[in-house]
Amino acid sequence: MSVPFLQISAVSKLYPGDVPSGLKPTTFNIEPGKVTAIIGSSGSGKSTLLHLIFGLLTPDAGAVYFKGDRVWGPEEKLIPGHDAMRMVTQETNDVNLFAKVHENISVLLPNTDVEVKKNRTDQLIDQLNMRRIANKRVADLSGGERQRVAIARALARQPEVLLLDEPFNQVDTSFRDGLQQDIRSIVKNTGLTVIMVSHDPAEVLSMADDLIVLKDGEILESGAPRQMYQHPQNLYTAKLLTNSNILTREQAAICGIQTDKEHVVIYPEWAHVTSSFTRKHFTIKHILFKGAYDELILENEGVELRATVTDSSKLKEGEHVHVKVDRFLAF
Repeated sequence: MSVPFLQISAVSKLYPGDVPSGLKPTTFNIEPGKVTAIIGSSGSGKSTLLHLIFGLLTPDAGAVYFKGDRVWGPEEKLIPGHDAMRMVTQETNDVNLFAKVHENISVLLPNTDVEVKKNRTDQLIDQLNMRRIANKRVADLSGGERQRVAIARALARQPEVLLLDEPFNQVDTSFRDGLQQDIRSIVKNTGLTVIMVSHDPAEVLSMADDLIVLKDGEILESGAPRQMYQHPQNLYTAKLLTNSNILTREQAAICGIQTDKEHVVIYPEWAHVTSSFTRKHFTIKHILFKGAYDELILENEGVELRATVTDSSKLKEGEHVHVKVDRFLAF
């Protein structure tokens, strides 16, 4: 029987207070060479779990095992953090602001072989598309560029696991997609294992191979991003993964949906404005331009629906329209 690459075994870490928080006993395995995303609302235990995996926290119970060996916390290890792992957070405090980009990376590498040191530095600069800024001081860089430097520093000594704690919070959208693609490329080309914590569904859906959903310190469900987006098992997950329309049973009936469940979820792309001569029950309250598409805010008897259209040029606010719902989820 093979030993799991990274095993989280009944790990827990609870913080006392009026509202207890932290992580309840949690068990799962992480596969190598993949991007695993841990998602959940604030206070769900995401960062606590990530710190337990890295060894920055000592669990109340249970243990984390890397290739069969226990990951020790700060109470047992003088310098916390597993040697085969590195962590990057939304802060870049460990970066030397007054050194150049290439100096920030090379300083972490041994001087025993200068040629190898230079080649490794150049490799990371190219992998993270930083050639243009390689000779700039970090202090002169944008937030997104600084985050690239922080990730390059974390990868300098070729860890087997990279942990990312809300890594893109301070990164502009224009830089975010490129940085995510670069990390995916590194995973594909090197076999690096990435575990990331995020509250942004766009990040996890485009980057992750596997999703783990946390709620109140417990795993609610897990699986592949596409499967979980299309077929979430819980209302909580559906709310996390997109800006859904959440309706009560009574509100759903107004939209022509009959169910015995308490809630109905309609993704904006599942609601379509169609032509009808008689059934124009919804009113277009707002048309919001989103770039590649437009978002319509529709209203009928006090019930609001969000719907997306690729072209709203033939529609106008205040117009009465018919809405057809292709799909819905009931919980």
